[in-house]
Amino acid sequence: MRICRYNADKLGLVKGDQLIDVTLALEKVPKVRWPRPQGDAMIANLEAIIPQIDANRKMGYVQGVNNVTLKSPIANPTKIIAAPANYMDHVVEAREDAEINFGRAIKTIDDYGLFLKANSALVGPGEGIRLSHTDRRNDHEIELAMIIGRIAKGVAYEDALDYVAGYAIGLDNTLRGFEDRSLRKSLNSYAVLGPWMTTADEIENPDDLSFRLTVNDKVRQDSNTKYLIFDCRKLIEYASRFYTLFPGDIIMTGTPEGVGPLEAGDRLTCEVDIIGRMEIDVR
Repeated sequence: MRICRYNADKLGLVKGDQLIDVTLALEKVPKVRWPRPQGDAMIANLEAIIPQIDANRKMGYVQGVNNVTLKSPIANPTKIIAAPANYMDHVVEAREDAEINFGRAIKTIDDYGLFLKANSALVGPGEGIRLSHTDRRNDHEIELAMIIGRIAKGVAYEDALDYVAGYAIGLDNTLRGFEDRSLRKSLNSYAVLGPWMTTADEIENPDDLSFRLTVNDKVRQDSNTKYLIFDCRKLIEYASRFYTLFPGDIIMTGTPEGVGPLEAGDRLTCEVDIIGRMEIDVR
């Protein structure tokens, strides 16, 4: 099932190139007062919402998915977790490119662990990327994104995928420089998630998904998640040793070689097996 958030925070079910309005299913989200429970309320109540999506799919308004503004399918994650240097070919290119490494020794995720991106960086593909600090290099980084479905702490490796609600395409955009990576990767619109969430039951093995990114129809990144250093299970296991994971938390799994600069006016096309395709404009 492909579930999206679009326009004025409506809920949509995507079938091929059509979008069915199933916003009525959100009535299953309990009304709460301050302080709200931690996590994204839609994801926290997904088991109750999915049957309502099925019940409303024949009654909802149908339109082309390309006729709406797609937002991040997750509205309120408690955190965006990202995996640095998690493909060996990207580690190699970072070591060889002075505009990436700035004279620093480049290690792997084994040494770095994980880092956090600010929630205020999160947008959907329809909202686009607004470049900042344009006197410096701003790079694209396509990644598989995992969306946590329930509270997780101290998760065992073999059980890790049981905690995933779904998957999406992620863009961990980066401002190059000397500052800490969490600062340089947390600018507004530098965490793109979309085009929708593909529920976990659709993807048998997230560690064997091909994906690619083009800029103005030229291929920049083309790889497969089978080359991850920390695979999807290990990322969840590792993250849950340090953090309590809440419904809707996003784990960006890392990017392969081919990262490169963006300019205003560029159009990115991102594709991941099974999940689908999204286009993002840069301004």
